Amino acid sequence: MTSLTQSQLPKADPSDHLPVLPADLADEQGCVRLTNKAIAMAKQALMKRGTPGAALRVGVRGGGSPGVSYAIEFSDKIRARDLVYDFSGLKVVTDPKSLVYLRGAVLDYEVKLMQHGFKFINPNEKSNCGCGESFTV
Repeated sequence: MTSLTQSQLPKADPSDHLPVLPADLADEQGCVRLTNKAIAMAKQALMKRGTPGAALRVGVRGGGSPGVSYAIEFSDKIRARDLVYDFSGLKVVTDPKSLVYLRGAVLDYEVKLMQHGFKFINPNEKSNCGCGESFTV
């Protein structure tokens, strides 16, 4: 289970934003998809943070016991190479390199008795660390 963490990036300059693509293009381009619960919880977290116009950044980082780790964070600034999608008013950004690992994945929000949080359902995973935060493809 991956926790949502705050990014300490500077506030975005409106001129830095790239065109936002509708979520239905996410499937065509292989972007991670989001469940309705994940969209609602991300929007709620952004409202609580006081930055409802910020984006949710999803991707992967090197590291973790088997290979790479999932990354989910707030993003106040859009990078030049980012792909930006709109999921019912929620901006989701990812970098092209992460798509190699996330193609076809779904981001969900799980509520269990002892824990809750965002969880990737990734058909590309060959193995994972057991905690759901790092994996190999």
